[in-house]
Amino acid sequence: MRKELIIKNHVQELERVTAFVESIGEELRLSQELLGDLQLVMEEMVVNVISYAYPEGTTADITLIAESDGNELTFVLSDKGKEFDPTKKEDTDMSINPAEREIGGMGIFIVKNIMNEVTYQRLDGHNLLTMKKII
Repeated sequence: MRKELIIKNHVQELERVTAFVESIGEELRLSQELLGDLQLVMEEMVVNVISYAYPEGTTADITLIAESDGNELTFVLSDKGKEFDPTKKEDTDMSINPAEREIGGMGIFIVKNIMNEVTYQRLDGHNLLTMKKII
């Protein structure tokens, strides 16, 4: 299975991302729990791109590719925004009181804890975030 979704970097596009992930979940017959986790992962990472990858007022494409061999599901999130490797963000220290924690970083922390593998590369002017989950 291979599917692709191209969206614009606007918050209104999150509905399309949710529907895209849901269609994959149905096709692969994923549990509701796993489907919810994957929707959270995709929402967190797409919101990061929408919020931080491009200068305000810029419209650009974000591509989401999903592939599965039946045992593993791989998502690749691609954009041409400013270079940013979220995997280098230090994990959030959950032992610190939430009111005292540095703002930001929870999204990638959640993604790293849900997915089995998260990698980043910058290739030909694209940010490529690859996220894998054993299903």
